Amino acid sequence: MSADLFDPVASDHSADQAPLRFDARAGLGQRLDRFLAGALADVSRTRIQRWIALAAVTVDGQAVLARHRLRGIETIEVWPMPTEAERSFEPDEIALSIIHEDADLMVIDKPVGLVAHPAPGHWRGTLMNGLLHARPDSATLPRAGIVHRLDKDTSGLLMVARSERAFERLSAAIAARTISRRYFAVTQGLPPERLTIDAPIGRDPRDRLRMAVVSPERGKVAITHVERLSAGDRVASIECRLETGRTHQIRVHLASIGHPLIGDTVYGGSPRGDFSRQALHAWRLELDHPVSGVRLQMASPVPADILGLLDALNLPVPVPPPASGSPLPKPAAKPTRGKR
Repeated sequence: MSADLFDPVASDHSADQAPLRFDARAGLGQRLDRFLAGALADVSRTRIQRWIALAAVTVDGQAVLARHRLRGIETIEVWPMPTEAERSFEPDEIALSIIHEDADLMVIDKPVGLVAHPAPGHWRGTLMNGLLHARPDSATLPRAGIVHRLDKDTSGLLMVARSERAFERLSAAIAARTISRRYFAVTQGLPPERLTIDAPIGRDPRDRLRMAVVSPERGKVAITHVERLSAGDRVASIECRLETGRTHQIRVHLASIGHPLIGDTVYGGSPRGDFSRQALHAWRLELDHPVSGVRLQMASPVPADILGLLDALNLPVPVPPPASGSPLPKPAAKPTRGKR
């Protein structure tokens, strides 16, 4: 498994901020928080634990638990958080649309406008703060169990771990690309009926607040599979399947081929009438349950604002996804599951 396939913190930090890097050789067998408390003599262990909880500390690119035991061969990166970040790991009463929950896994249907987790400019009032209010026990997990992200103005399905074992296994499954995440989107122009965009993504060298397709040396592997669902007058509805999960991946990839999302003004898309957010919705999710191994299929209907956009563009409403939370039989050809 390559940690390079999971972006736990790519969009959380200042574009110009470089992390502190530590070689874990001197910490063989130690807890991560204890090792960093020794390496960062002027930072308290409690503060380090908060940074770990905010996923501002990674081990080989992965967000981990404070009690993670070091093997002595890892690279640790630390993004020191400002004082205001110290108050971000607090509960806020926020309505959550939960479509699946058990002892290990929660799936939330995130609305437009809700920030997934604290970051500069959004230290409170995020989904993470809502989870801390609704499920106080989630405070033991990095980001209250959020293992991937959706942009503020992207709606749809988002996975949350409810236990330490689930957090570790879901993070590993994302890195191993065994979770199917499909998005419904509306583009400018008519992309091909089917295509795969395989182009590395990194910070835009001309605008550090944006991402861009860059050279392999400067970016990370990014692969998006696209299928056109319907076509109209210089617009189309599409489904995108993520093979990797880079920051702004779908938005950047589609803009790179000349078909930005409608409403995505950051990447060249134009608003249509009252519709001004990127026309992107995470509508299908399929995964092996992180503990039971049962294959699960989740779905979220296309939201009302995108339905209104489709009507204005004379595009058909897509066939509704399968019912939320449906268990699926495990594929016959799938090999026996090993310990994650």
